[in-house]
Parts: sequence; structure tokens; C-alpha cells
Amino acid sequence: MRKIIREIAEIDKKFAPVIQKSIQDSTICDLAIKKPDRSHFESLVTSVTGQQVSNAAAKAIRKRLIAECGKVTPVNISKLSEAQLRSVGLSAAKVKTIKGLATASLEKVIDFKRLHEQDDDVVYDSLTNLWGIGPWTVDMFMMFQLGRLDIWPTGDLGVRRGWEKVHKLKDEITPDELFKKGEKFKPHRSIVAWYCWRALDI
Repeated sequence: MRKIIREIAEIDKKFAPVIQKSIQDSTICDLAIKKPDRSHFESLVTSVTGQQVSNAAAKAIRKRLIAECGKVTPVNISKLSEAQLRSVGLSAAKVKTIKGLATASLEKVIDFKRLHEQDDDVVYDSLTNLWGIGPWTVDMFMMFQLGRLDIWPTGDLGVRRGWEKVHKLKDEITPDELFKKGEKFKPHRSIVAWYCWRALDI
């Protein structure tokens, strides 16, 4: 990982201060190093529950969901009614999405346990075909759950704002513009995205 980080700093020297500060703070990118502590299915459910809410709210919803169903599995989710899921703080849209994930697993539309064995494009197409699962959710899943190192989430506002800060841009960068900027970092764009987020904390 350190070799990759050095290469990024060489490709774009404006990342060097952010990387150096992170090293000083003992905050090193651990994508693909840290092993996930939950199943692929639970990771996706957690991602959906956390959409467009604060971290504190997301944690509270997750805690209530676990209290309601126990372990977050397709079978347990399928047993809960819409009213039960709404009672933990989920919107109707999120309930539909989570129920859809459970159904996709139980009906073997998607083998969640083997997603880590599939190519990025296959994972992306399989998941975005499900109702309520969009590019951002899949990008985050592939980065943080599957540890994929070449995901470039240009639709993420934090990544764009971090890029703007690193490069001291006066104007907002568009997702399309950022996509082109990321080409030179292949195949390690996930790590560049991580440092864009990190830049916002420095």
C-alpha cells in the first residue's frame, strides 16, 4: 500500500501534503487491507439505511434494526413486515430496497456470498439492476466491503470537494471532469478517492 501511495504522490504532487499529513497522524488508507466485519448482504443493508442521514442517525437505525430482527440476514429481513421496518426509522423507499435485497438473495437472483469473486462490472450490473440500488451505493460497497482499488466515485460530493481542496480550485468540478482527471491514477483510483475524503478533514 505504501508503494501505491508514493506513486500517487509522484503522479500528482498536490496530493503529497495530504498524504504526508495522514502519515503524521498515523491515518493510512486501509482499503483492501482491513477485512470486513459483516457479510456482503449486511453491508449493503447498512449502506442503504445510512443514505441521506447523519452518521448518528444511521447508527441508531442500525441498532434498532438489529434489535428487531437479530442478525441481519435475508431470511430475517424477509420475516419483518413493512410496518416493522418502518418502525426502526426506515423510509418506505428504503424498506422497498432492503426487502428487494432479501428477495434477490432468497430467490438466488444474486449470490451475495460470492460477490467478492466477481469482476467489478459484473458486481455493478447485478446490484444496480435491483430497485433502489444506485451507483453510489455500489461504489461504496466495492471500495469498503470488497476492497476494490480502482473505483472512482465521481458522483460522491465529498470526493469532488476534496479534489477541489487539494488542487485549490475556485470553481466546482463536475463528475465528468473528475472522471477524466482520474484516468492517470488507474488502477488505484479508490485510494485517490480516499485521500480526497481525507483532505476535507485536514
